[in-house]
Amino acid sequence: MKQRASAFLAIPLVCLLFQITFSSSQLDYKFYDSTCPNLAKIVRNGVLSAIVNETRIAASLLRLHFHDCFVDGCEGSVLLDDSSNFTGEKNAFPNRNSARGFEVIDAIKENVEKACPSTVSCTDILTLAARDAVFLTGGPFWQVALGRRDGLTANETAANTDLPSPFEPLENITAKFVSKGLDLKDMVVLSGGHTIGFAQCSTFKPRLFNFDGAGNPDPILDESLLASLRIVCPNQDDSDTNLVALDAATSSKFDNSYFRSLVNNSGILQSDQDLMGDNQTAALVLSYSKFPFLFSKDFGKSMAKMSCIGVLTGQEGEIRKNCRVVN
Repeated sequence: MKQRASAFLAIPLVCLLFQITFSSSQLDYKFYDSTCPNLAKIVRNGVLSAIVNETRIAASLLRLHFHDCFVDGCEGSVLLDDSSNFTGEKNAFPNRNSARGFEVIDAIKENVEKACPSTVSCTDILTLAARDAVFLTGGPFWQVALGRRDGLTANETAANTDLPSPFEPLENITAKFVSKGLDLKDMVVLSGGHTIGFAQCSTFKPRLFNFDGAGNPDPILDESLLASLRIVCPNQDDSDTNLVALDAATSSKFDNSYFRSLVNNSGILQSDQDLMGDNQTAALVLSYSKFPFLFSKDFGKSMAKMSCIGVLTGQEGEIRKNCRVVN
């Protein structure tokens, strides 16, 4: 990475503190100012066009960034197709038939390449796209430090083990966040990204029909919500891929109503509703349900922190010309 006198001061404090502990790398807010000055505009326009075409894609881009960073760090491995040298992450259980947004990143990368050939990593594009997806749906805006480089391989095994599952107990999910250098607060606030998310029926159907193994639903689940979910997700296999908004009240708007739904026992995923079953996490849920500006502020901080996990910089990795394949 090109060095300059102001580089140290340009690194966001949240990333700098994170990197001191978990990485030797440094990112810079102004990394592409001279080499690709229109980068932010190109990415923003690409994300906006995609959202206009399909509102749901905002949640998909946010999830794609999360699934990238939690598997060997934010280095674009989730974007890679299978190759003769490795099996990609797209068919890992958490991503299979659910990870989306690859075409959006491809289209943005194509436009970036036209403006600034072999300059901007796919990983930085995905990081910016996730931020813009949140902002363009009414959520917070946070500064993104740049300079990530793309990894040279993917890790299907890690994708199957490191990504949190909606079927896991809260203790396990928290441990996975901690293993990435994040904490309990990060876990709760980043769960708030589900305010624009959708889930397939298969990820929560046991709560509707056989929560206890004896054919009874989850007793915590709000009864009116249970009835409506059973209509969309009947107890038959062909409904498994049907979609339900995780925040039915404002599914296309990034706000704090997801947390209000948890307070009202209307969380869709078991892992989400479990946040109300622990004193520490419940206290955070209550705060975010009451104070939307607090949620917005903390979400931006946690996203910036997450985007620093395991980044490659300098001469590490590469700048892919095509996000789906190694050069």
